[in-house]
Amino acid sequence: MRVLIANDDGIFSTGIAKLTEALGTIEETEIYVCAPRTQQSGKSHSISMSKPMEVTELAFSNAKLALSVNGTPADCVMLGLRYLQAKGIDIDMVFSGINEGSNLGTDTIYSGTVGAAMEGALCGKPSVAVSVETHSPTHFEAAQELAVQAYYRVKEMMDPMTVININTPDIPKEEIKGVKVTRVGRREYDAWFDSELSGGVRRYRYGGDPVVYKSKNTDIDVIAVQEGYASVTPLMFDLTAHDKLEEIRRWKLDV
Repeated sequence: MRVLIANDDGIFSTGIAKLTEALGTIEETEIYVCAPRTQQSGKSHSISMSKPMEVTELAFSNAKLALSVNGTPADCVMLGLRYLQAKGIDIDMVFSGINEGSNLGTDTIYSGTVGAAMEGALCGKPSVAVSVETHSPTHFEAAQELAVQAYYRVKEMMDPMTVININTPDIPKEEIKGVKVTRVGRREYDAWFDSELSGGVRRYRYGGDPVVYKSKNTDIDVIAVQEGYASVTPLMFDLTAHDKLEEIRRWKLDV
């Protein structure tokens, strides 16, 4: 099995090295890496429509080949698959991560990590996104272990239309309470915009602290991780509100 690993934190991040290390322990795998040259968090599923992209081949521990791209996470998957295919390398599965910071709830809409995995699914490859809570995590072990377990399950059971989204708390593996299969919840912030005036131009920077929920409903991804569980959520790129189709048909819209 040939696995392509991407991320949004950049090719030199700790998380992607940890994921490559974990999947590289599986004897049957060949690992390839294609990741952004620089930090690309929050890029969602964006792609570079108007600028050419540069690809640089690098040596990378536990990988047969690594590619650095001056593009978005989704670019890295789309371009990486084709670049490797041109070399006679057909990828079987896509992983994205390990992201340094959780990708939970409605944050999955903004997530470059999830965007890369979604691109893998769009390209017909079973895909997995993996993240650890906090932006400077120190505990990757649970995420690594779940990534390896997901590899075997996704390989055997999942269709490529579904992305598996894994999130773990940044605590020692033995302190995690268990694994919850979850649905997407709301990810809310006590948000603000900082501003500064420089050279006659006012600039704004977004920031915020995650809301801590009082609910203990751990079938919601945000709350599961908040309460010390690892979260595993199946995602789809079909955004249709299927339960509203009949209602809208009754509107009898016409032109």
